Amino acid sequence: MILVICGPPGAGKTTIATALAERLEVRSEPVRLHHSDEFSSRTYEQLYERARADPEDALTIVDGTFYKRRWQTQFDTLEDVRFVHVTASLETCLERNRSRADPIDEQGVHVVYREFAEPDAALEIDTDDCDVETAVGRLERALEAWGWFADET
Repeated sequence: MILVICGPPGAGKTTIATALAERLEVRSEPVRLHHSDEFSSRTYEQLYERARADPEDALTIVDGTFYKRRWQTQFDTLEDVRFVHVTASLETCLERNRSRADPIDEQGVHVVYREFAEPDAALEIDTDDCDVETAVGRLERALEAWGWFADET
């Protein structure tokens, strides 16, 4: 299964994706995590190639804005993809971006927020309404409902 965690900059995608991967690793679940920040060019093409190459028995978590529909559509061509839309108010996103060690240009936050093409999301998480622990718990319950943990005894 491929879990695409998308949303505007500062919404909490990377924090949630990392916390989920760590929680699953503690449970000895096979997981691969790919952040869009790892790439400086051809970001979504490289994320696509990485996700496509991951073993089928591992949960692949991909974290990026995916604000353009064509990037979402490309990932939809892969098997068993679930989009998780992580969002927050523009004010929250701007505030979180300002507190980053390496913030992106605020105009970029505005552009992505304004132009974000909402995905056909299997789950939506508003981080203005829940903390990281709650978000990860919601993701774990969703993974269970989607049959990810079906082999457990």
